[in-house]
Amino acid sequence: MQRYLQAATVAALLACLTITTVGAQQTPPSQPPPRPGAPNPATPGERTPTPPETPPRPATPPQPAPQQTGAAPFAPNAYASTYKPFPSRPTVIRNATILTAAGPAIERGSILLQDGKIAAVGQAVSAPPDAAVIDATGKWVTPGIIDTHSHLGVYAAPGIESLQDGNEMTSPNTAEVSAEHSLWPQDPQFDLALAGGVTAMQILPGSANLFGGRGVTVKNVPSRTAEGMKFPGAPYGLKMACGENPKRVYGSRNTAPQTRMGNVAGYRRAWQAAAEYRDSLRRWKASGSDPEKRPARNLQLETLAGVLDGEILVHNHCYRADEMATMINIAKEFGYKITSFHHAVEAYKIRDLLADNNICASMWADWWGFKLEAYDGIRENIALVDQAKGCAIVHSDDPNGEQRLNQEAAKALRAGWEAGFSIERADAVKWLTLNPAKALGIDKVTGSLEPGKNADVVIWSGDPFSVYSRAEQVFIDGALMYDRSDPEKQPRRDFITGLMPQGGAR
Repeated sequence: MQRYLQAATVAALLACLTITTVGAQQTPPSQPPPRPGAPNPATPGERTPTPPETPPRPATPPQPAPQQTGAAPFAPNAYASTYKPFPSRPTVIRNATILTAAGPAIERGSILLQDGKIAAVGQAVSAPPDAAVIDATGKWVTPGIIDTHSHLGVYAAPGIESLQDGNEMTSPNTAEVSAEHSLWPQDPQFDLALAGGVTAMQILPGSANLFGGRGVTVKNVPSRTAEGMKFPGAPYGLKMACGENPKRVYGSRNTAPQTRMGNVAGYRRAWQAAAEYRDSLRRWKASGSDPEKRPARNLQLETLAGVLDGEILVHNHCYRADEMATMINIAKEFGYKITSFHHAVEAYKIRDLLADNNICASMWADWWGFKLEAYDGIRENIALVDQAKGCAIVHSDDPNGEQRLNQEAAKALRAGWEAGFSIERADAVKWLTLNPAKALGIDKVTGSLEPGKNADVVIWSGDPFSVYSRAEQVFIDGALMYDRSDPEKQPRRDFITGLMPQGGAR
């Protein structure tokens, strides 16, 4: 039996670690009826493999978050970023078509990377004599791709049960948990995303709960710890979910919420408690902040109070237009802001409302119809939000899609063209770079190729909106982290080392 289990494990590992060609075209989703791999709220994506049937869990009432009594001090930065940029040298890229995400395309342009920053960009750029020179004739340059909705590290490869760490399905409200405490830095999928030009991403909990917990923004770099990947200065996000998933998960246990009105009641109860907790902290501070009188710490309410204070950004899984409108009303009732709706397959129906409220929509190019609330998804969704002057974002929610987000954006761009919209590539690149950076609160330092911003740069073999183009070189803070032509610049996580030796044979 032990030998059989070992053989099965190795077979599973090899199957999961098979690297697909980054430039390969993604097969569009099939239409209903649902098939194996249809949505499962216990998994992060909406088209993940369906696990074997398991006995139903007994109904359990929601458990309150544990409290820390007393007034013991705590370290507010216990999990602060320890990221340090990798070594870099001055590098000038010349003769490229450059999409800056901050203006029109620059033909036969140059860009200088120096001291981890973008030093200059334009058609005439001077460089220090010791700079490495890359002739990018015929190639294109863009900012690094940023994914607002990733589950890498918390649903790591190989996709076995012991690595399913993204959904704490024990209560409709688990705002006290954080994806960073599940993040496994050795997940080999990070390297595959890097080969697709992804330089940063938000790692989110799954969508089973009304409040799924905190998300964390990371740089796509090798590290021994989650803190070593954390994007310095990036605010936390709070993952919320509306619609079918929470009511299906908890309704099946004969506990709240069972309905959409139960969902809304759950949000409102939680925000009311969070407002009372925040106000108690404010009164304590106003009265002198006596440590002995400090209100008991509550990790769940601490996260929600952080949202009310504007320190934590809300990323809301929500499909239907009417539910997004309801969530906006809830946000106004309790005085917080929604940063981005995720999936948002009906965003086109309320694109003016999203624009008026400065809410981004993180969307798929063409996923639709795999459950009822996704049935009204259309391929023109992203382009319609963009044309309404909204903040349109192409996201993945899928480890395979994350490897080729440029192709997902290309599908959305083509749909926009076929709908009669005049959308330039220089504008569409924002769907992958600047708009995601805005949604994650890091647009001041990355997301576009402007002097002073982080040198997060991708050199593409051709037009990045072509299925035939691949990311050839990827820079993060000016350091060359991936080079398709140099095996020494193709990082491999420790987990793969020893299982897949050079050449792939044992």
